[in-house]
Amino acid sequence: MKEGWEAVIGMEIHAQLATETKIFCGCAANVGDEPNSNTCPVCLGLPGALPVLNRKVIDLAAKAALALGLNINEESIFSRKNYFYPDLPKGYQISQYDRPFSSDGRLTIMTAERDEGGHARDWKPMTIGVERMHLEEDAGKNVHEGLPETEKFSYIDLNRAGTPLAEIVTEPDFRTSWQAYDYVNHVRQLLQWVGASDADMEKGNLRCEANVSVRKTGQKEFNNKVELKNLNSVRFMQKAIEFEIERQIKAHESGEGVEQETRLWDEKNSRTLVMRSKEDAHDYRYFPEPDLKPLVISAEFIAKEKESMPELPSAMLGRFQTEYGLGFGDASQLVSERGLAEYFETAVTKSGNPKTTANWILSELLREMNAAGKSASESPVSAENLGSLVALIDGGTISGKQGKEVLIEMFATGKSAKKIIEEKGLEQVSDTGEIEALVDTVLDANAEEVEAYRNGNQKLLGFFVGQVLKESKGKANPKIVNEILREKLS
Repeated sequence: MKEGWEAVIGMEIHAQLATETKIFCGCAANVGDEPNSNTCPVCLGLPGALPVLNRKVIDLAAKAALALGLNINEESIFSRKNYFYPDLPKGYQISQYDRPFSSDGRLTIMTAERDEGGHARDWKPMTIGVERMHLEEDAGKNVHEGLPETEKFSYIDLNRAGTPLAEIVTEPDFRTSWQAYDYVNHVRQLLQWVGASDADMEKGNLRCEANVSVRKTGQKEFNNKVELKNLNSVRFMQKAIEFEIERQIKAHESGEGVEQETRLWDEKNSRTLVMRSKEDAHDYRYFPEPDLKPLVISAEFIAKEKESMPELPSAMLGRFQTEYGLGFGDASQLVSERGLAEYFETAVTKSGNPKTTANWILSELLREMNAAGKSASESPVSAENLGSLVALIDGGTISGKQGKEVLIEMFATGKSAKKIIEEKGLEQVSDTGEIEALVDTVLDANAEEVEAYRNGNQKLLGFFVGQVLKESKGKANPKIVNEILREKLS
């Protein structure tokens, strides 16, 4: 960013809550089904149809609010947000305005500086204010076909109309695009962790918008902001914010100023484009939804939700470092997904070796899962079997090299490590007498190399180890082989 300027960034995240049905009716919340197949008089906005609030929405919203450090309000009000758009059947959206479901949160995230390639360094905690999380229904979807040089058609799919959304709005606390990037990833992880939302941007069930303005360093007042919409990946969002910061600084310095407007990100040309002028709250003519009573949340309900909350990633990250002695990097990777963290803890109960277990999961197992497109919960290698494999390696039953081969076979077949070792006859020879005989055979056959070693060529130790392993057809325990060779060669 140019010296003498600072960015002021606030974030809005729309997360589709993971319910089976819509927020105010019983239609399936399956957006990808045949267009307009999941609709009814309520979500079509037909006269006389009345909304009924889905209880599951409240359960999931409470989990999301607690994970984000928000206070759940005892009473909140649904309102009508009036605007006209083809995919909004009623001509208004049922949302919340001045009395939201939850508000006044503080959330601590980890954020890092990045180099030009986007590689993170120097991670630090950052606490931001979460102004509110309110509940609302989603609109439908406009589908456009045809090319500019041909006849164009537009269709409306209302399967998405009425799906439940949680809109999470922050204070303008971010000063760089990468802080916003880390925040969205953090929120996405939390929503998935507590089961509130699938939070999959590719499927459209998590969308983010950024409100961006710039001002002179030290200036208290805010300048006009621009809202960046329809950002369908976190990386696109970061690039759009970065472009917008530079564009606005140039506009202010040239005396043009910045219009309050909504802009889109043009990935092909790496720039933002004007979509429309930015509305203010009064343009939507909010008023309380007359067909829905105030939503009253009891203290007992909140207490019960708090009791049912899982251990959150930040707490688990610290525990993995203190309880298991893991480094920040390994612990961070393991808690990046709840299923992976739980997999690790189950595996450790079998292996008894946290650090080695973490290494096997994050290197060998993760490589196989990524190649197969599977998550930890879908892995053909159960956590118990992975832990048993690590224990067998630690106990000298097989070598680490053999363990890699066994793991590949476990992933392909689902068999246990012990079963594969028995079938392939891979169990290591750890009998010192048997290994000593092999060592004597190798040393007798390589008298010149033995003399060279004793005259100072220590590198030949690897040669002798290789020869002994060859004689044993790879079954001799390398650790014991090394010990006996050193003893005899000394």
